[in-house]
Amino acid sequence: MERKDVPVGIMSVGAYIPETYMTAAELAHKSGIPENVIVEKMGLRRKLVPGPDDHTNAMGVWAAQEAIARAGIDPEEIDLVICTTEEHKEYFLWVAGIKMAYDLGAHRAWAFDMNIKCGTAAAALKIAKDMMIAEDEINTVLVAGGYRNLDFIDYTNQRTRFMFNLAAGGGAFLLRKNHPCNRVLESAIIVDGSFSMDVLVPAGGTVMPISHEALDKGLNYLEVTDPEGMKERLDAKSMQNFLQVIRDSLRKSGYTTKDIDYLAILHMKRSAHEYVLQELGLRPEQTTYLEDYGHVGQQDQALSIKLGLAQGKIVEGDIVVMVGAGIGYAWGATTVRWGQ
Repeated sequence: MERKDVPVGIMSVGAYIPETYMTAAELAHKSGIPENVIVEKMGLRRKLVPGPDDHTNAMGVWAAQEAIARAGIDPEEIDLVICTTEEHKEYFLWVAGIKMAYDLGAHRAWAFDMNIKCGTAAAALKIAKDMMIAEDEINTVLVAGGYRNLDFIDYTNQRTRFMFNLAAGGGAFLLRKNHPCNRVLESAIIVDGSFSMDVLVPAGGTVMPISHEALDKGLNYLEVTDPEGMKERLDAKSMQNFLQVIRDSLRKSGYTTKDIDYLAILHMKRSAHEYVLQELGLRPEQTTYLEDYGHVGQQDQALSIKLGLAQGKIVEGDIVVMVGAGIGYAWGATTVRWGQ
């Protein structure tokens, strides 16, 4: 069946930024890694950490409230909430999206949670657009959520050092069918389940229920089960797939990498960030390196766009590509034509 050409635009973007943070010096003290390595190689001058009331879904709600206020709409106009709140949230076995819709006053909306870790943003935007095209009754969709998986980091475990940049915050996109601005174009997503057992929290699920013994052994923190094997396999695929989803999203949207004006990219180590820019032919000012924020999971893209707009890096007519990657492993990108 032929796909209907129904424009979907981003009405507004919101991001919740906690007031508290951990400096590179503090991270160095906790981890034993020299401060200059954290700043220069890991690319962190500081990172956002949650305050006492910064619970995961609550941060998503606050980001959504900002997006709704910026759009100037009544929450009752929202037809669907796609909640990107991370599974580590206020309560276990709890649907965060339903609570989010209720807290926002989006009483007409139905809601569901979705998650492919830090690759969720691109997938959620794709699903939001596809559902608006497929369903006449869905005209306004909120994609929003919070993140604070840094709670599962043991800074003495060097096997997990590539995740020491995990931070906290919230992000939101408000989309509307036939909106004349900021058109959401096409997405590309790649997953590879061969990495699905490489990064996990050993205790707390049905395989190893939580127990005093598990807690004593620190099995309630993120662990890398095969560090050397994962690195060898991931090095061969990660950057290739990362660049592939960017190129595929652009190609499907009628563009090439030469057309990119701004890249809303997740936080990664400095050398990887610079490699991506080099491969795409981009200048540093065509993105925002989140060295003062850290990696806020699947909310990095909303945060990057908020910062890019505030700093004048995103202007009318720009081609913006949002890209992320999540453990599991998933890579995703979405292209947006900004402005009218």
